[in-house]
Amino acid sequence: MLILITYDVDTTSKEGGKRLRKVAKECVNYGQRVQNSVFECLISETQFVVLKGKLEAIINDSTDSIRFYFLGNNWHRRIETIGKLTSFDPTDALII
Repeated sequence: MLILITYDVDTTSKEGGKRLRKVAKECVNYGQRVQNSVFECLISETQFVVLKGKLEAIINDSTDSIRFYFLGNNWHRRIETIGKLTSFDPTDALII
């Protein structure tokens, strides 16, 4: 399933900046950044549970927020882009 993850981390303190980097790093482990605080993650339900737990452990519940948008398995029909394409199709072959 494809999940869109967006987050807002309060960076007015040094600790907030550290949390922001940790959240981004964890999201990179599961998907691709499509905008500054937005990630597309093509993951299983089990992987989602693990990722959600890791993110919950990082953020400060009183100042930060994370939103998960579940686009499901038919996500190709639910995404429309205008302008510069900033991501790749995660189901295509990746040449490294």
